[in-house]
Amino acid sequence: YIIAGFLTGPNFNLFPTISDMNNISTWAEIGVIFLLFALGLEFSFSKLKSVGKTAIIAALTELSGLILFGYLCGRILGWSLMDSIFLGGMISMSSTTIVVKAFNDLKLRGQLFTEKVFGILIVEDIAGIIMMVILSTLATASDSVPGLDMLFNVLRFLFFLILWFIMGVYLIPSFFKKVYSLISDETLLIVSVGLCLGMVVFATNMGFSSALGAFIMGSLISESKMAERAEHVVKPVQDLFGAVFFVSVGMMV
Repeated sequence: YIIAGFLTGPNFNLFPTISDMNNISTWAEIGVIFLLFALGLEFSFSKLKSVGKTAIIAALTELSGLILFGYLCGRILGWSLMDSIFLGGMISMSSTTIVVKAFNDLKLRGQLFTEKVFGILIVEDIAGIIMMVILSTLATASDSVPGLDMLFNVLRFLFFLILWFIMGVYLIPSFFKKVYSLISDETLLIVSVGLCLGMVVFATNMGFSSALGAFIMGSLISESKMAERAEHVVKPVQDLFGAVFFVSVGMMV
């Protein structure tokens, strides 16, 4: 996929070339949204709870070690304090999208260690959001009110987590329970994609990533009676946009 994208992208002119980088970036982001939505459909709160302790310990160990390593590398290179901290935060993150795709291709989904890996990745994603909230505030806040900016961002993040919990426990499962016997596969696909994109819009307006919003909605639907059917009807969309994502990545190389 990546090679195909490179050969048809703007940096390789032997074949017909796609040169609109804005469109390429848009398609890549749409691909990430559906890949993370599909991951959320397969990763419920109950699964996270079963690997929670292992995932948290492993993720925190990995994050702290890599942040320290990146910080020290930055200081050795003569970077500023803030730049060194950002470097540590950047290299401590793993690509959930790449790992999910690799496990799919190797047919390793469903094994115990893959659930633990997904647990680690989810903890990393949550930690990454917290880091972005803190670091972006420290880097951009004015000298007069950095504390207020930090407090606002933390409260915004807590509100998002509370909303995630309320929707996961009450709203989404109750909705699908009521319409379980009435909804067809076609309608279920439309409703699922609509809920996914709605959460994406909400998450981006709250200042978080679109991929996080897609994953959250997938995890909410996975707690309902529709989880297995939704996963089945979304799979073709996931496969299509998964390919689109990796081809788009190749075009940007």
